[in-house]
Amino acid sequence: MRKLTYFIACSIDGFIGDPDGDATSMFAYLDEEFLGYLGSHWPETVSVVGREQLGLKDAENLHFDTVIQGSGSYRLALDAGITSPYGHLREYVVSRTLDPDADPHVTVIQGDLVARVRELKAEDGDLGIWLCGGSRLAGQLLDEIDELVIKTYPQVYGSGMPMFGAGFTVADFTLEDVRAFGNGVLVRTYARKR
Repeated sequence: MRKLTYFIACSIDGFIGDPDGDATSMFAYLDEEFLGYLGSHWPETVSVVGREQLGLKDAENLHFDTVIQGSGSYRLALDAGITSPYGHLREYVVSRTLDPDADPHVTVIQGDLVARVRELKAEDGDLGIWLCGGSRLAGQLLDEIDELVIKTYPQVYGSGMPMFGAGFTVADFTLEDVRAFGNGVLVRTYARKR
């Protein structure tokens, strides 16, 4: 069974964006040390444009061969004129309104999200599935998430878009790794307790 990993950036107080979903303030922490770590440990999570800029164009996917993102996350790429932001992965976008033919490399999920994710997890393969965002999507898929990789930036938002846009529920995870960077960013990895 393939793993679904929610690999996400958030503030100290657990928000992945401001009330409108904007998280550009976190970009200030993308220094040489942290970008080097992302490029060497998580290259598939760097967009096609970023891979080009960082010399990662031909970097091997280490953890994921598939990405799932919400329409809000995908909209950022579309607004920049990019229809396939993670062309080095199989791309799925969850949307009820997006044109299914926006890009031949992108599959739009309009039906039963949980069923589709379960199908993807049941596929053969050594690489997993990256849940890229957003908040409501993570809330809908909470029961399917096997691993959390949380990049915590040293900022407090006070309010905004939470990591999980869902009603109250308790899901237990085990801390597996913590990595601290000189810029104050922490990367924590948690495995799902099943």
